[in-house]
Amino acid sequence: MQIVNTECMATFDDVARIGKELPEVTVGQWYGTPGLHVRKKGFCRLWDERTFEREGVDPAVGDILVVMCDLEEKQALIDAHPGVLLSTPHYDGHGAMLVRLADVSEPDLADFLEDSYRLKAPATLIKQIETD
Repeated sequence: MQIVNTECMATFDDVARIGKELPEVTVGQWYGTPGLHVRKKGFCRLWDERTFEREGVDPAVGDILVVMCDLEEKQALIDAHPGVLLSTPHYDGHGAMLVRLADVSEPDLADFLEDSYRLKAPATLIKQIETD
């Protein structure tokens, strides 16, 4: 994947640009917010205002991106990236974690997106990125 900027403060445009480097990724809506799909399966999405309110998170933290993750690795990932990755009670017990786009580096964002993609993409597409 091409990394353009290692500074923090990613946007959904960065998410889309990085994600579209993976095979058959499309940008669309998932739960009514901008998200990325692979063969019509969502693998990341932005929170909307209603979600901030429901989760009791101050929108001043900036954009939050939901990505898929291995449930067994979730807490270790969050612990390894304090302030960047988090969860809320709504996501407890689920293979999903939250990425604060204001604080994530582009290389880390690319890794989180690829990991999320791998959990939703069919094996034939995963093989394509492993041979590239």
